[in-house]
Amino acid sequence: MKLSEYLLSRADTRTYVWLVFLMTVCESIFLFIPPEVFMTPPIIANKKRAVPVVLAATFGSIIGGIISYCIGMWLFDSVGIWLIENFASMEKFELAQSLFIKHGVFIIFLTAVTPVPYKLMAITAGFMGFPAFLFLGLSAVFRTGRFAIMGYLLWRFQERANTIVKKFFWQLTAAAIVIAGLGIILMFTI
Repeated sequence: MKLSEYLLSRADTRTYVWLVFLMTVCESIFLFIPPEVFMTPPIIANKKRAVPVVLAATFGSIIGGIISYCIGMWLFDSVGIWLIENFASMEKFELAQSLFIKHGVFIIFLTAVTPVPYKLMAITAGFMGFPAFLFLGLSAVFRTGRFAIMGYLLWRFQERANTIVKKFFWQLTAAAIVIAGLGIILMFTI
């Protein structure tokens, strides 16, 4: 059995939905792999998994956002600084602060719907005392929208996506690694 077929067969299990949840929590705190990477295999393996996967990604993102916000609010001097120094830089944090001051809600929208590091803005929002319910509400709406659109597209084009993944598994894996690497490089250079 090819590795891609094996992974797709494992992605069709219920436990994989919990993996999506856990990985999305981690992505919202420190991980640099976009949630769509975790969401894709179970949906293209079984389109009936689209709604549970989208919900798992949404709840994982919200819980991760709450944790990151709380780190910024209460643990910035210890955990927050450690996360920023190990996964970004203080210059990036200062840039995030200035962007947050100038653009506030737009920055939450931008980090919720794009690969721009959501975790850095969540820590910044907590550190700056941005209203928690507003931050979490906006994050929940925009992140849910992002995951729902991705889930719908994978559900809608499941057969085509499955064929593409099986045919180009290694190329897609390499592309995902390169894109994640470029995102990290971009984050450190901006």
